[in-house]
Parts: sequence; C-alpha cells; structure tokens
Amino acid sequence: MAVPHLYRTEAIVLKRVDMGEADKILTLYTPTFGKLRAIAKGARRPTSKLGGHVDLFMCSRLQVARGRDLDIVTQSEIVHAYPRLREDLYRTTYAFHIAELLDNLTGERIENQTLYDLLLVTLERLDTEDSPEIAARAFEVQALGLLGYRPELHRCLRCGAEAQPVVNYFSAPAGGLLCPDCGGAGHVGVPLSVNALKVLRVLQAGDFQLARRLRLTPGLRAELESVLRAYLQFVLERRLRSVEFLNTLRREGVG
Repeated sequence: MAVPHLYRTEAIVLKRVDMGEADKILTLYTPTFGKLRAIAKGARRPTSKLGGHVDLFMCSRLQVARGRDLDIVTQSEIVHAYPRLREDLYRTTYAFHIAELLDNLTGERIENQTLYDLLLVTLERLDTEDSPEIAARAFEVQALGLLGYRPELHRCLRCGAEAQPVVNYFSAPAGGLLCPDCGGAGHVGVPLSVNALKVLRVLQAGDFQLARRLRLTPGLRAELESVLRAYLQFVLERRLRSVEFLNTLRREGVG
C-alpha cells in the first residue's frame, strides 16, 4: 500500500543493528505495512527519548517519516514491554527464535494483519505462560499456514487416504503427511506418532487453550520440535541460528 511521508503505526521490534556511534537500524513488523526497516537516530545515547521504546520484542506506537533508503523513527510510545522476555534467558531465546523465523519467512511491506496479531499474542504467551515451548510450536504451525506453507495433516499426500490412528510419516518435501505404505517403504518421511499428529492438529486448528492443557512428555516435545524444525529448514532452505542457541541452553541445563 502507498505510504505517506509521515505516518503512525504500532510496531514490534524483530531485530536491531547498531550503526555509527549512536543510531540503531530496526527491523519492525507492523499491522498495516508488514515488515519494514527504519533507523532510530541517536537511540543509543543515554538521553535519547527513543532508546528504551525500541528495544527488541518491544511493542510500541511509532511516528515514522518516510526516508529515501530507510524510514526514520521520530517518536515512540511503549504499548507492551514484555519484561520477562528480557529477564529470562530461555524465554528471550524463544522470542529470538520467533523473531528470526518471522524475519526469514516474510518480505518487506507485505501487509498481514492476522500474522501481526499472531506475533502479538505469541509474545504475550512467551512472557506469561509457564512453558514458552508450546507457544513457540503454536506460532510455527500457525505462521506456516498464514504464509502459504500449511502442512497437510489429515490425508496422505501420495495416495489421498485419510490418516489412520497409527504411526504415519511426515515428509518436509511433500509438505505433510504420508501414510505407512507411502512413507515407510521408500524412507521418504520421518515417523510421526499418533500423539504428535494429534498435537499438531490442535495447534493447526488454533486451539491454544487445549494445547496448553495437554500433558506432553519430553519425548513428545522433542518429536514435535524435530518435525517442525525439519519442515521449517526445508521451507527456508537454511538453519536458524536461534535453534542452535536453544540446543546450547538445553545442554547447559537452562530451561
């Protein structure tokens, strides 16, 4: 959509990079303009009125001037601060994961209000839920669907047969489910347990209240993460840095 010279927007900070002695280049996700990059001049100075309002994962209401190369943040007001995302390293890393994933899945200035709303509610969940992990899995599944990569979880993608309550297979290249006959013999998919398939369907349906009440064993959590990680890596054609850091934290007993 056309952007006026001076505009206001709510925005969530996905990424920030220092520039020069005092400025920050921000990657923002907004409800109306999608993802955009902007510069916050002087934001690193102790006296800056912008500094604390454009921290990572902060939701702020911004006034922005249209620039030649980068837009310029001229005013800011905090809407949601999500304090635990800055105090708890495990939650912080999941927030990095969500932000990195969204940044890699989206192009600039493509409006997606529903995706913005999902990001907003996911940050709230990461900030407040007892376990941030299920909030991250929910975001992954929902975001994939909103961006055209919705995995098929009800029928075999090869023969069309309805999935039965047995061990099926998940194929990232195929885009979802394969029945035992189609996925097992040729080793084209990874085994997907009955319980993992049920949880993925709950997440895909957007029923977070049910998902958060499910008792997920460590093995089931690991299976869900492995399946979605493989699919995301296939879609993105790269590995996410935040995934490696999460693995490091777990090896060190954090989270």
